[in-house]
Amino acid sequence: MAGRLGNSKRLGDDYLSLHGRVIEELRQAILSRRLKPGERLVEGRLADELGVSRNPVREAIRVLESEGLVEVTARRGASVVTMSDEEARETIEVRALLEGQNARLAARRREESIIKRIAAVLKQGNEAVAARRYDLLSDLNQQFHHELAEAGRNRVLADLLKRLRERTAMLFAPTDPVRQARTWDEHAAILRAIIAGDERAAATLAAEHVMRAGADFLSSLHVPDEDASLEQMEAKYGLPSASSNPERALATKPARRGEARPATRRRKTED
Repeated sequence: MAGRLGNSKRLGDDYLSLHGRVIEELRQAILSRRLKPGERLVEGRLADELGVSRNPVREAIRVLESEGLVEVTARRGASVVTMSDEEARETIEVRALLEGQNARLAARRREESIIKRIAAVLKQGNEAVAARRYDLLSDLNQQFHHELAEAGRNRVLADLLKRLRERTAMLFAPTDPVRQARTWDEHAAILRAIIAGDERAAATLAAEHVMRAGADFLSSLHVPDEDASLEQMEAKYGLPSASSNPERALATKPARRGEARPATRRRKTED
């Protein structure tokens, strides 16, 4: 059965910024998996659900195709993009590399105003996890990584991360509560390293955060062995494992709630 957009208000009832709102509605429906990977996007049905004509829907599909969220073929028309294991693995590797470098720069810059914004999003995310408002976490996760990209103070890198984040957000939108809670513990660990000015730890934590989320996504494409550990899953899909490096494993181990992380020496800024 085709996914429903679940929109409480028909967008045609509000003429302001209609074009952008149709794009955003379809984008969020894809990222939240209300529209599933491989699901066909039928212009007429979507237009009826949103209360708009086919033109803004057609344009939205073109925009989302340019972002990598939609694919258009001659035989099937438009559908939500799907990724092979290999494509997903390659994408995860690139995003991990860029997120790590951005976190390193954020720890170097340590701009207080941006750190406050990141902390505010982190607080909202933890509150949503505690209240089991898992429906809020996809948007909050996007906000966290947007602010983190801003903290790096490198516009080229931030732009690359934005495009990559939009293209791959569906890979990093966990649905099970355990993984969602762990995601925000990892976010907190990254922020602690940035506040401490520990470039090395910040880079490692950010990269490992992406790799772990990627391993979870790849394992969800198959039926995993119930006894398989995260390290085994990482090895199976060719992802680097924290356990292969004791220093790295220590840095990437999230602290339990209320538990202080081991003190780390602040790395000197590299010019």
